[in-house]
Amino acid sequence: MAENPYIQAAQVLPVHMRKRLLSMDEEIGDRAEEIRLRKGGAVTVLLGGEELPLEGHAVTEEDLRTVLEQASGASAHAVLDQVGAGFVTIKGGHRIGLCGEAVMRDGRIHTLTRLSSLAIRIARPISGLGVQLLPGLMGGGRLCSTLILAPPGAGKTTLLRDLIRTVSDGEAGVSLRVGVADDRGEIAAVWEGTPQLDVGRRTDVISGCPKGQGLQLLLRGMNPQVLAVDEITAEEDVEAITWASGCGVKLLATARGAGMEDLATRPLYRRMLSLNLFQWVLLVERRGECRCWRAEVLI
Repeated sequence: MAENPYIQAAQVLPVHMRKRLLSMDEEIGDRAEEIRLRKGGAVTVLLGGEELPLEGHAVTEEDLRTVLEQASGASAHAVLDQVGAGFVTIKGGHRIGLCGEAVMRDGRIHTLTRLSSLAIRIARPISGLGVQLLPGLMGGGRLCSTLILAPPGAGKTTLLRDLIRTVSDGEAGVSLRVGVADDRGEIAAVWEGTPQLDVGRRTDVISGCPKGQGLQLLLRGMNPQVLAVDEITAEEDVEAITWASGCGVKLLATARGAGMEDLATRPLYRRMLSLNLFQWVLLVERRGECRCWRAEVLI
């Protein structure tokens, strides 16, 4: 039986915090999205967009460093030398986001010192969404390139992951080879070479490099039929997927936005739309702890 995600994520906490969290009502553990530690403040649990503070011990910098050491099996200093991206992925696919004083090198973040806070994002794979939605994203019996649009925290990466898995495993039709350029490690959460989150049997993942380089490596070496990326946020992202689209593959991607008006008014997305890279946009809305989806045709 798979380990409870909340219990698994809590294992990296100092003992006194872990005991407090695991003694809470079981419903809280089932709903928890993140565990947050801020130096000098209380530990909080993110539930439905609101943070629930826990009484007791105020978080210290030593607590923050202990989390890193227990998560990696190495010294906090050794881990921080590898976190220019601002996060580390741990077993189970849970991601620890970090804040502190940044040390710059050649214009890029090299490491962090004097940790001030961290957030443990609890990975909760959800299956079944892709099977429900994929038939509506087909055209002429073939998958259409689709953009998932949602505000932060609405579940766009979760939905993307299950669409990838559904396409890869052929649960809604013929299975396709999928290449995932997982630059931030959120889609597959590769840990020690193994995806911690299910992205399908016919999926190949490259992580830890910019989207453009990842897409090129996948196209040259893995012969994908579908390419997937998370979070289109910059011009270079648009350039990368434009190049990939020109190679004859279908695209699955996400972008941040509250609705269709964001696509029309933001220059980056407006340019992306003008290139006709996507046939469908899948809108995700969050209402309290519920998520709703609807698809709109672009071309």
